[in-house]
Amino acid sequence: MPFVALGGLLVIVCVLAYAYGAAQLGDRVQALAVARPVAAGQAIAAADLTQVSAARDSGVRLIPAAQAAEVVGRTAVVPLVAGTLLMPELLGDAAFPPGGQVTASVALKPGQYPQGLAAGARVTVYVTAKAQEGGQPAPAASSGSSASAPARLSAVVLGVDLAGDGQGATVVTLLLPASDGPLLAAAPSGGVVLMQTAPEGS
Repeated sequence: MPFVALGGLLVIVCVLAYAYGAAQLGDRVQALAVARPVAAGQAIAAADLTQVSAARDSGVRLIPAAQAAEVVGRTAVVPLVAGTLLMPELLGDAAFPPGGQVTASVALKPGQYPQGLAAGARVTVYVTAKAQEGGQPAPAASSGSSASAPARLSAVVLGVDLAGDGQGATVVTLLLPASDGPLLAAAPSGGVVLMQTAPEGS
């Protein structure tokens, strides 16, 4: 009799465990996720999307897989990596870059940017004064002046192309204030250095 009772209890436990698991699995939805990296400002194509089974969470606004056609053609407002679950706030129809900002690409050699730099990183961009003829840096206005000190700009990395320019340089695309664009564009070869900064709030 004790074994019969124990067996019956075990059956009840198994049934309850199965019911709980089924309930958990049942509370899932087919949602859209990113199938491959998408740069900020890039229009999303059908090939960029994939369907995944995700747990339903009232605090997370997932986009149902059935709305894939409505997502295609919209732009990513931030860099998206493969596997990211799509949410409405990650998508936008507005033109990119945002007003008052520009995008710029710079070719950087090893040592001019930190290893592991990736899209979405915040960086400080140091730009040296433009060199004079003969390759010498422009002199300071006076012995006590800091005119020759590198200019310091803030930017967000939109993309890192390790294939680069075919001459051993990595091409990094940046989003920065429009007022800083001319200064970056006028930088001499080798006159730009990136340093990654901590995320805001950390």
